[in-house]
Amino acid sequence: MVVRKVGKYEVGRTIGEGTFAKVKFAQNTETGESVAMKVLDRSTIIKHKMMDQIKREITIMKLVRHPNIVHLHEVLASRTKIYIILEFVTGGELFDKIVHHGKLSEAESRRYFQQLIDAVDYCHSKGVYHRDLKPENLLLDSLGNLKISDFGLSAFPGVGVSLLRTTCGTPNYVAPEVLGHKGYNGAVADVWSCGVVLYVLMAGYLPFDEIDLTSLYSKIDKAEFSCPTWFPVGARSLIHRILDPNPETRIVIEEIRNDEWFKRDYIPVKPTEYEDVTLDDINAAFDQHEEEGNIVDQYRRSEEEEESPLTLNAFDLITLSQGLNLSTMFDRGQEGSLKHQTRFVSQKPPKVVLSTMEVVAQSMGYKTHIRNFKMRVEGLSANKTSYFSVILEVFEVAPTFLMVDIQKAVGDGSEYLEFYKNFCNNLDDIIWNPPSSDISKSRVAKTRSKRR
Repeated sequence: MVVRKVGKYEVGRTIGEGTFAKVKFAQNTETGESVAMKVLDRSTIIKHKMMDQIKREITIMKLVRHPNIVHLHEVLASRTKIYIILEFVTGGELFDKIVHHGKLSEAESRRYFQQLIDAVDYCHSKGVYHRDLKPENLLLDSLGNLKISDFGLSAFPGVGVSLLRTTCGTPNYVAPEVLGHKGYNGAVADVWSCGVVLYVLMAGYLPFDEIDLTSLYSKIDKAEFSCPTWFPVGARSLIHRILDPNPETRIVIEEIRNDEWFKRDYIPVKPTEYEDVTLDDINAAFDQHEEEGNIVDQYRRSEEEEESPLTLNAFDLITLSQGLNLSTMFDRGQEGSLKHQTRFVSQKPPKVVLSTMEVVAQSMGYKTHIRNFKMRVEGLSANKTSYFSVILEVFEVAPTFLMVDIQKAVGDGSEYLEFYKNFCNNLDDIIWNPPSSDISKSRVAKTRSKRR
């Protein structure tokens, strides 16, 4: 077995991938602790002039040490890579929990919101404004505690700077004054985003969600939203005070903490004070000359090796095809059956399949999120009254033969089938049809009920 090491860390599988980095599972060989290793390519971030931004992000993460913020252990570097060693958070994104379970209970929503407010208030006390608070950037640990991650858009303006100017963040969660290009208070803008998060936790969908950005911004600017009937009076009142389009009258964190609905079962978290927070490792990693490194890179296999989809073995194929007859993987049009899992086959390269599906889903008005040949598609249902989400995963059956498995995560079954039909009608370029004439008439793949 090939062992890959970076310093004292033994490196394992890829668990995430972003625009500028891969995240790998790793283990500290001295302590046995599991960590997440974010691997950045020096040449890529230099080419895109991202060095200063990334250095600022990890400097901020080193400074904000709170139980509800992902902990940054240290930063290492080689001649070509920068390695950010982070706390390994095992519970996934809060977003995924909402996608798979829909709206959360009042008690659970309040608990996550309390932890979010504690962590955000701590950041503000250190002069840090996150500016991209949303469920995708909120992780859950093994005990179900919330952890803020991804400080890539955060601001650390320093003493004497009262207003921020950069328009950034995710449109659905961003405060109206951020869109106004007139300067804004980072703390007050973060509070708005926290309010949107609370709404999503309790409703299962967004308060502001329009395909057209002009319409979206107009609704945000006027705070045009309504709370579902199941919202308790206390939560409804608090959300309206948070989603106040006027930043001057919007509720602040101290007032949120004094709110009766918020205070129920509230146990404030006291952050551990760290006396020795040094930035020496960060400075060494970013300030050294390209030909130098502060660690010995002991990778036995090239990190540039392409990631590939999961490979299906014979047992997988038998399970999926309900026997050795692969024709059962394709749709023969069983009328009236309510099906929730579908698949199709392609002979196109994996990244072509992914990118094509992403473009089609976005053209249908859905948002997409891709990680390791798995894509989540989500948004409001066709009737705009409930949340809808599907999961698409690409598998390799043979070197030039891929299978895309699609499953409904959240939403009505009939809406899912309508989505699947419209989705596949726009995928002619990548869907492979088997040669048999009675099957080739079908443009979509086999749909079958899940076996429990």
